[in-house]
Amino acid sequence: LSGFLPSLSPPTSEPAPTDTASLPRFPEDELAVLKAALADALRRLRACEEQGAALRARGTPKGRAPPRLGTTASGPGPHTHYFCPLTPSSSVSALERPSHQDAPQWRGTPAARGRLCHLPILPQEGVSALTSGGVLAEEGSVKMFLRGRPVPMLIPDELAPTYSLDTRSELPSSRLKLDWVYGYRGRDCRANLYLLPTGEIVYFVASVAVLYSVEEQRQRHYLGHNDDIKCLAVHPDMVTIATGQVAGTTKEGKPLPPHVRVWDSVSLSTLHVLGLGVFDRAVCCVGFSKSNGGNLLCAVDESNDHMLSVWDWAKEAKVVDGKCSNEAVLVATFHPTDPTLLITCGKSHIYFWSLEGGSLSKRQGLFEKHEKPKYVLCVTFLEGGDVVTGDSGGNLYVWGKGQCHPTCLVPHPAVLGAHDGGVFGLCALRDGTLVSGGGRDRRVVLWGSDYSKLQEVEVPEDFGPVRTVAEGREDMLYVGTTRNSILQGSVHTGFSLLVQGHVEELWGLATHPSRAQFVTCGQDKLVHLWSAESHQPLWSRDPARSAGFHPSGSVLAVGTVTGRWLLLDTETHDLVAIHTDGNEQISVVSFSPDGAYLTVGSHDNLVYVYTVDQGGRKVSRLGKCSGHSSFITHLDWAQDSSCFVTNSGDYEILYWDPATCKQITSADAVRNVEWATATCVLGFGVFGIWSEGADGTDINAVARSHDGKLLASADDFGKVHLFSYPCCQPRALSHKYGGHSSHVTNVAFLWDDSVALTTGGKDTSVLQLISAKMCRVSRLAGDPGRADVSVQVQRQGKANVPVGRKAGRRISLSLRGRSAFLFYAGLQLLG
Repeated sequence: LSGFLPSLSPPTSEPAPTDTASLPRFPEDELAVLKAALADALRRLRACEEQGAALRARGTPKGRAPPRLGTTASGPGPHTHYFCPLTPSSSVSALERPSHQDAPQWRGTPAARGRLCHLPILPQEGVSALTSGGVLAEEGSVKMFLRGRPVPMLIPDELAPTYSLDTRSELPSSRLKLDWVYGYRGRDCRANLYLLPTGEIVYFVASVAVLYSVEEQRQRHYLGHNDDIKCLAVHPDMVTIATGQVAGTTKEGKPLPPHVRVWDSVSLSTLHVLGLGVFDRAVCCVGFSKSNGGNLLCAVDESNDHMLSVWDWAKEAKVVDGKCSNEAVLVATFHPTDPTLLITCGKSHIYFWSLEGGSLSKRQGLFEKHEKPKYVLCVTFLEGGDVVTGDSGGNLYVWGKGQCHPTCLVPHPAVLGAHDGGVFGLCALRDGTLVSGGGRDRRVVLWGSDYSKLQEVEVPEDFGPVRTVAEGREDMLYVGTTRNSILQGSVHTGFSLLVQGHVEELWGLATHPSRAQFVTCGQDKLVHLWSAESHQPLWSRDPARSAGFHPSGSVLAVGTVTGRWLLLDTETHDLVAIHTDGNEQISVVSFSPDGAYLTVGSHDNLVYVYTVDQGGRKVSRLGKCSGHSSFITHLDWAQDSSCFVTNSGDYEILYWDPATCKQITSADAVRNVEWATATCVLGFGVFGIWSEGADGTDINAVARSHDGKLLASADDFGKVHLFSYPCCQPRALSHKYGGHSSHVTNVAFLWDDSVALTTGGKDTSVLQLISAKMCRVSRLAGDPGRADVSVQVQRQGKANVPVGRKAGRRISLSLRGRSAFLFYAGLQLLG
């Protein structure tokens, strides 16, 4: 529910007449609550007026007291969102700010601890004008309710005369396009890394399937999914790909069912969607048949029975299904030479399935005299059709094709104790040899056709245990690890890092003030400094939650989850200093624009202020700012470094003087401040990002572009929104982008606004999106079949790259050695 709360009329003995035609139409219960709140507020205002008159009679100076800033009591019920234009009145009343309550109440009190809000006392004729969205006074505010908490926001003087809540917002002139994805999902997924004939490796992270050309250092992305991808399979034609996803929900609570998407890896177009309404919880395994042209697809979901289903994917028709196991299923695959034979394995089982006459029958694999492993972890097939499995005991077993017991299959031990710990990955190579990847021992081992060990190499501990192994060209191997890294190399020469990502929830993000570099930090105890051009981490160290660059870019402040924060030299990568403020999480660290101050916002409700010398390498505690009643969430500095503003976990907006560490309570002192950044999610310039029904935690971060024209928001629903700035109209229009599968925790622009960066929470990914102007297409005179396409691509400050081709063809742009690909037909560009 969203609407405008009308201004209060002067107190009278009778209820003031109201222009009801101009009021928004609320449901009866909401309207009753509003009427009760208004009546109570009128009564209390009348009492305050009487008190004020008594005080003035005792000699209180004449004139209006300067407005004071802060938040107030609970308003209309929880999870509602209202807007109200407010103006300062000739009489000021203080309202106590109680804790959250189910029923909205207004409580008057003589003192409000310096956090005051003012309801307008206006002439009667001003009521109907205010309800239509106008601001009458020369100094106005906009009030928004989040979880019943009023959040007043100051309107700058230059906007106040013409500002109206009824003005329609405009879409930004720029769009974002996914350029690069940092990360890989290896921590809990298997068999999800393959080499395609194009030279691209295909894998996934979050809801994005990534096709990465290592030679060209270029990525393409399939974006058809709306939640986490959990499994991947490549068709025998090496072009068609299937990916399965988990169940999700939309922002409105509508379920997003798990399903399988079959898509073309060349055009990145979706061919078929399977299983909507059939699968439960998630699709954890998927595989194509291999010997019959690949016209069948098997899938296993994560229901209690882990249902195995077989599909004619081209017809989107289910052929048959059956209960697989009550335990976790890790692999489901067709035999490469027999389209009627399937293998599934996982916790405490391996099953061999026969597909005959439209039904499935299964035979259990028994280990007989050998100890039954807790998990059968991986499967591969030898050239003769034999099945090789790796298990949690570190053993390799061979299940002979055709050597079948009446009710079960019995393996032959190939290598007992092949690895210390589980065998997480197996890959049969073209030359008849076999590669296995270990978990605990992190070894990649090459085995001969007689299972003799030929060569081995250990993966560095920083990259974690092996998760999957894929064959590349010649003797090249690609290795995915449980710490979300992808390595390339061979057992003869060792492995080098190709893709690195975070392993646990990711929150911290900061961009370099003058270079194409950015820092990410997460709960995995890692801080990565990345190059946005080479897409590789430059260095990593220590656990962290937040980060901020000194204006010179030479020093980086990093806040940890324990109250400790660090100063790091970005050139030498050395540790400059370690400080500790409290024992709570440091949610924000920020240098002032002039580099003279450093602020450290903590979950202990305090902001610690330091003076800075020697280019950020020496800091001294100046004091701490006390006044918030909840943890600090966001902080922005004034352009002239004269003050800063903070947001907190209970939706307060407070202003501070860094020189004194005191709260600024005068609205006149901060109303017209020019802010160097816009990362606070609450404020007049950004409140249009909040949608109807927002509860105050839906938006995790915002960032304004350095040219002041764009505003990006990161929300709890996996979406990034791009708005025009300032964003000061209710429910402003935006471009919306997916890619993340969980809450988007942070967003920032590079120094030149060429790139926007976003971080995922539990999906641990970082998305790099290029900023591009809208395309203009005009026909050339005398050639109706040719279009002149003016594409303004803002990359590294370059723009206006003219290209031209016949309509419907692909355009290739080269921008500073980087390739971008656009498809156009008519006006469908960058869409």
